[in-house]
Amino acid sequence: MLWEVEILPIGSEKDYEGQRILASAQSQGINGLSTVISAKAFLIQGDLTREDAQRAAEQLLVDPVTEQFDVHELPAAESQIANLKSQILLNVLLHPGVTDSVAENAAKALIRLKHSVTHVATCRRYWLTGDLGAAKIAQLSKKVLANDAIEYVLMGPLQIKDLTLGSDYKFKLTTVAMGDMDDAALMVLSKQGQLYLSITEMKTVQDYFRSLQRDPTDIELETVAQTWSEHCSHKTLGGRIHYVETCEGKVVRDIHFNSMLKETIFAATVQIRESLGKDDWCVSVFKDNAGIVKFDDKQNVCIKVETHNHPSAIEPYGGANTGLGGVIRDPLGTGLGARPVCSTDVFCFARPDYPADQLPPGVLHPLAVMQGVVAGVRDYGNRMGIPTVNGAVCFDDRYLGNPLVYCGNVAMIPVDKCDKLVSPGDLIVAVGGRTGRDGIHGATFSSVELTEESEHISGGSVQIGNPVTEKMVADVILAARDLNLYSAITDCGAGGFSSAVGEMGEGTGAEVWLDRAPLKYSGLSYTEIWISEAQERMVLSVPEKDWAQFEALCASEGVEATIIGKFTDTKQLVLKYGEHKVGEVSMHFLHDGRPPVIREAVYDIKSSHLAERHGSHKSDYTDDLKQILGSLNVASKEWIIRQYDHEVQAGSVIKPLVGVNNDGPSDAAVVRPDLTSNRGLVISCGINPHFGDLDPYWMAASAIDEAVRNCVAVGADPNRIAILDNFCWGNTENPETLGTLVRAAVACQDIAVAFGTPFVSGKDSLNNEFSYEVDSKGVSPVPSTRKTVAIPSTLLITALGQVADVETCVTMDLKGPDNLLYLIGETKDEMGGSHYNLVNDLTGGKVPTVDKEMAPKIFRALHQAIKQGLILSCHDLSEGGLAVAAAEMAFAGGVGVEIALSNGEAVKWLFSESNTRFLIEIKATKVAQFAMIFGDLSSCRVGITTPERCVRVTSDGSTVVNALLTELKACWQMPLDL
Repeated sequence: MLWEVEILPIGSEKDYEGQRILASAQSQGINGLSTVISAKAFLIQGDLTREDAQRAAEQLLVDPVTEQFDVHELPAAESQIANLKSQILLNVLLHPGVTDSVAENAAKALIRLKHSVTHVATCRRYWLTGDLGAAKIAQLSKKVLANDAIEYVLMGPLQIKDLTLGSDYKFKLTTVAMGDMDDAALMVLSKQGQLYLSITEMKTVQDYFRSLQRDPTDIELETVAQTWSEHCSHKTLGGRIHYVETCEGKVVRDIHFNSMLKETIFAATVQIRESLGKDDWCVSVFKDNAGIVKFDDKQNVCIKVETHNHPSAIEPYGGANTGLGGVIRDPLGTGLGARPVCSTDVFCFARPDYPADQLPPGVLHPLAVMQGVVAGVRDYGNRMGIPTVNGAVCFDDRYLGNPLVYCGNVAMIPVDKCDKLVSPGDLIVAVGGRTGRDGIHGATFSSVELTEESEHISGGSVQIGNPVTEKMVADVILAARDLNLYSAITDCGAGGFSSAVGEMGEGTGAEVWLDRAPLKYSGLSYTEIWISEAQERMVLSVPEKDWAQFEALCASEGVEATIIGKFTDTKQLVLKYGEHKVGEVSMHFLHDGRPPVIREAVYDIKSSHLAERHGSHKSDYTDDLKQILGSLNVASKEWIIRQYDHEVQAGSVIKPLVGVNNDGPSDAAVVRPDLTSNRGLVISCGINPHFGDLDPYWMAASAIDEAVRNCVAVGADPNRIAILDNFCWGNTENPETLGTLVRAAVACQDIAVAFGTPFVSGKDSLNNEFSYEVDSKGVSPVPSTRKTVAIPSTLLITALGQVADVETCVTMDLKGPDNLLYLIGETKDEMGGSHYNLVNDLTGGKVPTVDKEMAPKIFRALHQAIKQGLILSCHDLSEGGLAVAAAEMAFAGGVGVEIALSNGEAVKWLFSESNTRFLIEIKATKVAQFAMIFGDLSSCRVGITTPERCVRVTSDGSTVVNALLTELKACWQMPLDL
C-alpha cells in the first residue's frame, strides 16, 4: 500500500512557506498570484493499513503543537480531485535518484518503530489562487516553486502508484575506441563524455593505452579525467607558468615558474617554518585533507576551507548544503580523524533586488540563490551540532551567473593521531551513506565554465546531503580512531571512490570490488558506482585483524560499513565488477602521467590605478556615512547569522554578534575547543574583490592584512596565526586573467613571510565564468552573439589564531562614556576601491597598500596592550574606514562618540580604507602604559565616548558628521532584514 500523510500548519500558526512563495513571486515580477497555502507530505509505501499510516504520522512525522495532518491512499481518489474547486494544486517532488535525506531518515526511524515500511518519499504541496493561466503556472513552477535541476512539478492530486526506483543492472563492459581518433574526434569525446580534458591530455591518454595495445574502458577514462581535473589536481596553480609583468611599456618582472603554487604560497610556509626552527608550530601542511598546527600538549588543531560554487549555481540549497558537509569531512579525514568544533562560511552574490526581467537564461534569481545557500549551510551545520561562527557576504552583479560559496571547518585532533599509513593487505572499507547517481561528473563539472545549458547538462553533478548520517559517521569514526581500528582514512569528495581510493592507494596499489558497494537503489553501472559523489561517505584502510571489531562498532551505531576491496603492493589500480575486470591503470600514470600545463601569464601595472580619486569636497558627510552603512557589503548580516546555531558545543566566547543588544558586528570569533581550558581559537577572514579591480597584488595583501588584524583585534597572538588561501578566478587560459592570479599569489608570498603567518591549506576554483546567447540589444533569448561574464577575481583569506587566555579577549562594542578613542595605524589617501567611491559612483584613487615592516610591529604592540588589559574595546578599520568603524562601535555599545579630525581632508580621514588600522577605546588612566607599548608607532587620540547617543565628527572645527545612533543603526540593519 502507498499512503500520503499531508501536513499543514494548524489554524493559529502562520504559513511561512506560503508567505515566502508569495514574496518570491512578487520579487521576480510574476503577477497574478493571490494566495498560497502550503503543505508538506510524506509518501509511505509498505505493508501498512490506514491506521498504521496514521500511527506513523502521530509517532514521528507530525508536531501536534503546530501541525495537523490527513492520511490519503494513493493514487488519489476522484473525490480529492473534485474538492479542488477554484484552487490550483501543485506538487513538487525530487527527480528519481536525487537524495531525499528527510525521507531516508524517516524510513530508518519508522523501521525502528516497527512499521513495515519499504520506501518513503517527501513532497511539497501548494494550493494557488489568482489570475493564473498555463504560462504563468509554468513560470511559477520553474522560477519559484521548484528547481528543475533536481525537482519536478505535478498538477492536481497525486496519481503515483509505486515508489520503487531503478531496475536490475545488466552488466555490459563498455570500451571506448579512441586508438585511431584524430584530434577533433578526441575533443568531441572529451566534451560529450564530460571529461573536460585538453587535447594534449587526451593524446597522452591515447598514447598510454596504445602502449598497452588496447582501448580504454569507460571507467578507465573517467578515472583519468577525475584525477587530472582542475578541481582535483590544481594543474593551473601547480603548473608551469611564464609570467611577464610590465609597467608603462617596460618589463619589470619576468619569471618562469615550474610550479607556481610551490614557488609562491608553499614557499612562504617553508621559509617561515625554517625561520622558526625548533619553535615551528606547524604540524602538517599541504599534504592532507586539512592543515594541522599545534594547539596544546594534548591536541592539535586542523582547518580547511573549500568552495562549492558551480553546484550552488545550479541548485543553491543542495550545493551549499553539501559544500559544508564536504568540508566537515575534510578534517574528519585528516590524519586519523579530527573532531569538528566550528565552521565558517563566506558568500558572494549578485544583489538580491536584481531585476528579474534582466536575468540571463539559465540563471537563478540572486535572492533565491542567497536564500537557498544560507538555508543549505544552516541545515547542515545545525543538524550536525557544529556551530557556524564566522563569515562574510560580498555583493557584486558579476557574481550573477557564478555565486561563490566558501565553507570552512575547524577541528581538534590528538597529537598522536596526525599521521596515517596505508599498508598492502589492508581492507578498503566504505563507511556511511550509500551510493547513488547524485554528483556524477562533479569533479570535472567544477573545472569548467557555466553556460545557460549547465542546469540541464550537469544537473546530476549536484548532490543533496544528509547531515544526520554524517553525524553518525563522525561519531563512529572518532570512536574507532581511539580504539586504533584503522590505519588511514579519507573522505569521498569530488570523484567519489575514484578519488578516495586512487589517492589512498597511490603508494601501494588497490583492487576494488565495485559490485559490493552498497547502493541506494538498483540499476547503477560499475562506472556510476565508481565516480558517484553521493555524500556522507568515508573510505578507510582497515587491517584484516581489526575488521570484525570495526564492523561491530559501526553496526552498534547504525552506520553501514562494507569491504569494497583491498590495498595491494602492485602499484596498479584494478577495478572489478563481480568476476569481470573492468579497469586497470597504473598508479604512476594516474598521479604522475598528466602532461604539465604550460601557460603564459601577463600583467600590466596601469598608471590609471595610481590616479587621484574624483569627486568634490563636501561640508557634510552624514548622508555618505548612512549610504555606506546601508550598502549591501557593509550592512548587517544578522538575518543570516541568526539562522545558525553558534552556541552548540558551548565553546563560544566571542560570538558573531556582540554588544549590549547582541547585534553589533564582531571582528572575529573566539571559541574554546576544550571546556576544561581557557586556551582559545580565533577565527576570522579577509576579502575585498573591489581592490582586485585596481591591483590584485594589493587585493591579496589587503585580504591577509584584514584577516590578521581581525584576529588581533579580539586578542589573538600575532605570532601564532595560520592562514588559508582560496582563489576563485575566471578563465585562466586567458593570459591576462592568469596574470592577475600570479600577481596575487606573489603578494601572498610576500605578505605571509613579512607577517610570519604560514599558509597551512588552500584551494582554488577556476573558470568561474558564465556565458550565454544574447540578442543585438543584449537581452535574451534571441540568439545573436555570445556574452561571457567573469566573476571579479576573488581571494578569500581565512585566519586561524590562538589566544592563551580567552578572558583577556575584547569585543568591538564601546563600553561606556568618558573614555578615550585612539586611532592606531597610518591613514593614507587610499580611496581606490573604497565604499565611499562605490556609493558615490566614483572611480580612481590609490588602492590601499600594506607596509610590510610596520604592520607586524603594530599587531604585536596591540596584542600586548590587549593582553595587559589596557583596551576596553577594539575594532578594525575596513569597509567604510574610520566613520563606519566608529558608528558600528557606538551603536553596538549604545554609547555616543565625538571625533575631532584635523590636518586636512575630512573625506580621507573618514572613509579611507588604508590597512593595518584599529579604533580602540581606552581609559584615560591607561594612556601612559599604552604610550609606552606603542612608542613611535602610529597612534593618535581622535575622540571620546559620550553619554549622548549620537556620532558627531568635526574636521578643523566644522561638523562634518552628526547623526543619532538609532538612525545609523536603522540604515545598517534595514537592507538585509529579510
